[in-house]
Amino acid sequence: MQKPLILLTNDDGVESPGLWAAACALATVGDVTIAAPLTQSTGAGRSMPHFMNGRIERRERYLCGRTWDAYGVNGSPAQAVDHAILELMPRYPDLVVSGINYGENVGTGITISGTIGAAMEAASFGIPALAVSLQTGIQNHLSHSPEVDFSAAAHFTAYFAQRILQYGLPGDVQILKVEIPASATPETPWRVTRLALHRYYVPYSTRRGGLDEEAPLGYRVQVSPEEVPKDSDIYALLYEQVVSVTPLTLDMTARYPLNHLEAHLRQG
Repeated sequence: MQKPLILLTNDDGVESPGLWAAACALATVGDVTIAAPLTQSTGAGRSMPHFMNGRIERRERYLCGRTWDAYGVNGSPAQAVDHAILELMPRYPDLVVSGINYGENVGTGITISGTIGAAMEAASFGIPALAVSLQTGIQNHLSHSPEVDFSAAAHFTAYFAQRILQYGLPGDVQILKVEIPASATPETPWRVTRLALHRYYVPYSTRRGGLDEEAPLGYRVQVSPEEVPKDSDIYALLYEQVVSVTPLTLDMTARYPLNHLEAHLRQG
């Protein structure tokens, strides 16, 4: 019987320890092809930058008892998905997994995330997608720090990948977004959540001089428990410290009766 075919990608780059932790975990549930951005692409969303040249480098690594071939794509996370599906894989994968990301992706800022962007791109092909992120400090978001422990996150990556491969995703669920608390173990409970309609990472200006000086925006976590619903991804991850599992869809149409909107716009 043919094993399921899994495409593994991320936004932290092809050398990320989180990517490789996921690879070893996913090897137990399917045949894994690894294609990820050559460079750190955090915050790339689902972007398709015209200046990326699409060059692909093959990387070889011995890990978890086997030799892996991985592909580093000169492109965004979404472009890495496209190149993998169109050029590297023998057929459409049965599942695309994006992660394991350094840093949680919760609340209304998820479309900024390259981890989510890659999953959305996969979903646009009609392929089920799983996006997995591990809660870390902001200082680790752009790092490949070996001090971050991905073992619990890898366990849940394999668990939910296996469930999707066996049972599919129901209804209009096209992406499963999984957030792992920093304190998690394989025994940590999980629960299904909704996306918090709340900003989690809040930007701030670092400018101290003139407008002609370099001053990249900073960001901080800014949220309190009374601001977010208890059934949300932020509340589950931050305040209950359980694994948050959020169903996402590409249909961004507002949940408002279209005939009511038309009447509203035509009134007067």
